[in-house]
Amino acid sequence: MRKPPLRLYPAGMTQMLTGFFSLERDIKKSRFLASAMPVASVEQAEAFIASIAAAGPDATHHCWAWQVGPHCRCHDAGEPSGTAGKPILQVAMAQKIDRVAIVVSRWFGGIKLGAGGLVRAYAGTAAECLRAAPKEELIDRVRLTFHCPFSLVGLMQARLPEWGADMETPAFDANGARFLLTLPASSREDICARITNLTNGQSEARIVEADTLSYTPPATRGQTHQAGFN
Repeated sequence: MRKPPLRLYPAGMTQMLTGFFSLERDIKKSRFLASAMPVASVEQAEAFIASIAAAGPDATHHCWAWQVGPHCRCHDAGEPSGTAGKPILQVAMAQKIDRVAIVVSRWFGGIKLGAGGLVRAYAGTAAECLRAAPKEELIDRVRLTFHCPFSLVGLMQARLPEWGADMETPAFDANGARFLLTLPASSREDICARITNLTNGQSEARIVEADTLSYTPPATRGQTHQAGFN
């Protein structure tokens, strides 16, 4: 059975952060600091959480959650069960933000908030952080590959970017070059037809059969934002 086109993003998760963002709140003398980061994998999420914890060893708690496609996890980090990690994760899901890791660090100020107060504090801080963070729409993407004769390689390299396809460096062989493209799923049929027409039927693009597709998050653009509310 043929596999369906690979999806970079799961249906229903419509946005992703464009970079690191943090937001701070003071609630009954406790300091709450939410730190959110776009991530491409579970490993990146865990590394981000570890880095936040390492940067704030004096915090009383570092509660966290992450969502990466169909996978998610949360942790109360010493707070009463269900009062921190799960509310943070529910906020991300409610705002339809995917591929994100969120840590809400707390510095205890001496006043206990109770279970309900903790849920409101952690969920509220995470929610404000994610609402304020710059985001971009997630787009379903597929990968295509095709072989092109030498005589058309230059023309193909010029046309593909114009058609909205991200192109990797072609792999040359004795008969031409093999191209590997990443493009919006919605434009797959159109670009396949363009490739066939441009090569007079000599090339036919096919979907790359793979279980996973790597993705580098927009965090590499170096966008960093911070906000504070008292």
